Amino acid sequence: MALMITDECINCDVCEPECPNDAIYMGEHIYEIAPHKCTECVGHFDEPQCMQVCPVSCIPVNPEHVEDRETLMQKYLRLQAAAAASAGATQS
Repeated sequence: MALMITDECINCDVCEPECPNDAIYMGEHIYEIAPHKCTECVGHFDEPQCMQVCPVSCIPVNPEHVEDRETLMQKYLRLQAAAAASAGATQS
């Protein structure tokens, strides 16, 4: 499952730097989460870090992007491989 940020977001800026996948970004009015990058911190942490730091609890599971833990782990592995390939390409 990917997470989402609801319109209760107060733009406090604490969630974005906590995301290890760089899935959180400033949208038109509030922060948003890119579902193709969100692993709910699977592979990095035991719990989603953005949910832990959000002062208004506006980060629920996105019902449009339901994924089990294994799928989230596979997404994490793909993201890590892409990041490693990108880092290798810039070093050449």
